[in-house]
Amino acid sequence: MAIGHAFIELESVDSTNNYAMAQASSGMASHGTLFFAYDQFAGKGQRGRTWTSKPGENIVLSAVLEPVTLKTGQVFFLSACVALACHDLFSRYAGSEETSIKWPNDLYWRDRKAGGILIENHFKGDHWPLSIAGMGININQVQFPPTAKRPVSLRQITGRSFEAPALARELGVCLDKRYHQLEMGQTAELIADYNARLFRRGQEVRLKKDIAVFTTVVKGVTAQGMLQTRDVLDREFNFGEVEWLLD
Repeated sequence: MAIGHAFIELESVDSTNNYAMAQASSGMASHGTLFFAYDQFAGKGQRGRTWTSKPGENIVLSAVLEPVTLKTGQVFFLSACVALACHDLFSRYAGSEETSIKWPNDLYWRDRKAGGILIENHFKGDHWPLSIAGMGININQVQFPPTAKRPVSLRQITGRSFEAPALARELGVCLDKRYHQLEMGQTAELIADYNARLFRRGQEVRLKKDIAVFTTVVKGVTAQGMLQTRDVLDREFNFGEVEWLLD
């Protein structure tokens, strides 16, 4: 079934990912079901962080995915697929030249964060029966908490207000198209597209690993999801191994 065949709107929920996982695990939601929340009061971000969103103003969406045709070693392909779908939607309104994907899973406009992705995978041995792809994108919000790092919304960029549920449905269509590429085995194209939209590609950036801070040039991301950079050495980093230091 197409992603977005069912679009469930929730007034308030702790986390759309939690809700979607519970529904899918109990057989109440199938592949392609989308859960949209007007209010998410305990949103989850990467590595134990929280994701906050002003009620009713943004895309807070989780997709139930059943990647049974994929291998457990192809996790980054799914991550790239979801990131590209978010980019496809946002760049449609904010401009493709200034919208990028910051490795591994953030949506950026210029040097500001417009959204984030949290994918939670459920494996059974070598089988991959279930993933929940959570997507949070700033749409109409203009005031952010002081803890938010360099946030930006579509309204701030364009000066327009949008219907967040309608854009969430549109995001489902974008995700369905990208997921079809994945199902068709077009993984090389997905990685190429991801790298073409990579934040600061070909530019010098400052990264921090443990207590060391260094300057390096972003080269690209491998099919396994490792960030490749070059300075006096060619380097590769796993997710979580380095921290970006943005001016």
